[in-house]
Amino acid sequence: MPIAQTFARFANQLRDGDIPQSVRERARYLILDAVGIALASTQYEFAHRTLSAASEFGDGDSDVIGFGVRLALRDAVLINGLLVHGLDYDDTHTRGVIHATASCFPCALGVAAASKLSGRELVTSYVIGVEVAARLGSVAKGGFHQTGFHPTGLIGTFACTLIAGRLRGLNERQLAMAQGIALSLASGSLEFLQDGAWTKRIHPGWAGAAGITAAALARNGFIGPKAVYEGRFGLFNSHLGALAEQCDYSLATEGLGETWEVSAVAVKPLPACHFTHACADSAIFLHHEHDFDPRDIVAVRALVPAEVIKTVCEPLANKRKPQNSYDAQFSIPYAVASGLVRGRFGLAELEPESIADPIVLEVANKVAYEADPASAFPKYYSGEVVVTLRDGRELRHREHVNRGASDRPLSASDIISKYLENASMAVSEARAKQILETVLALDDIKANEFSRNLGGRV
Repeated sequence: MPIAQTFARFANQLRDGDIPQSVRERARYLILDAVGIALASTQYEFAHRTLSAASEFGDGDSDVIGFGVRLALRDAVLINGLLVHGLDYDDTHTRGVIHATASCFPCALGVAAASKLSGRELVTSYVIGVEVAARLGSVAKGGFHQTGFHPTGLIGTFACTLIAGRLRGLNERQLAMAQGIALSLASGSLEFLQDGAWTKRIHPGWAGAAGITAAALARNGFIGPKAVYEGRFGLFNSHLGALAEQCDYSLATEGLGETWEVSAVAVKPLPACHFTHACADSAIFLHHEHDFDPRDIVAVRALVPAEVIKTVCEPLANKRKPQNSYDAQFSIPYAVASGLVRGRFGLAELEPESIADPIVLEVANKVAYEADPASAFPKYYSGEVVVTLRDGRELRHREHVNRGASDRPLSASDIISKYLENASMAVSEARAKQILETVLALDDIKANEFSRNLGGRV
């Protein structure tokens, strides 16, 4: 059976009760994390400029998180995806190397609310999307990043197609056809890495809008190809080139409906590309564990997985001197330098004055990278930092299992603390707690009530 057909059957036949309660609870906490980030993003220029652009297409009936405005469904999903992903603080499925929640939650929220469905069905469709996205990403074994594609936007389109199709009542045949249509709508380039451009931020929302479009076309009888993933010009062959030979197609459907990848999604403790976290935490550890003056640092070596070098280490001159916050979030030299100099790496370290700190930049200029021979990528995003000081000392620390990974997860209380910290940037403490209670009770309320609440229309 083609992979698309298997996914179609899964999306069509899965029932709310088929998902273990522990998985549903984890899904609600992942959604809570996403909501907090979305609220924080409303305080940044990129969000306001994107909202201004989307507003040119007119008003609608779908809520934009935190802004108190309504747009047409696809435009609201576009903005909400950008809000969740815009600070690069959103969760990651480690093996799939994909930010699945950033596309799946806004799509499920928008379509479930527009269709006047329950919050329970919203959660179920979100789980379906994450399961599909995680598995498709896993098939490629990190290959999309090597060929210049961003799997969050690319793969997210197929997950959102199944979410929208499920919520719109498509049958199994239509769900399979919709994935074929999505093959021509999916996109996401990594060219932003060269100069810190904003384009990556919009990938998850675009995946949601494209998925809704594909589902609508299939529902109305539009014909798409069948060999969506395995075909001669299917997803993997067309986007991976020679690397398609390393794909393990069995990972797409292995354990589907039995092993829940939602439980393997890692919540970020730091607001930066997940590939930087182990090295950033190693540098932070060295700062607090040892007494040294950053000006006495002679050299720094960062050991990173070979598969992530193109993303967070190259071109080295650019990474050593980031031009903006997005540049900094994808820079091993900056993340390591910030940790060594300041002993932290949070949203404050992404403000212009922090990025321009001459002491941090001096240390960043001394950071070199090497492929980590002991890397556990993609199961873990391992990292190690080795610092050579003027007095001859060599300091080193390794984070083999990155903080937040499935074997070292953030707890529910950790996620709540992160949510409250992010949400407090945009709303009062009382309002943040009210939204928190609503998210954790999502299985028991209506999706449109939940959407109005997030949009500020209580």
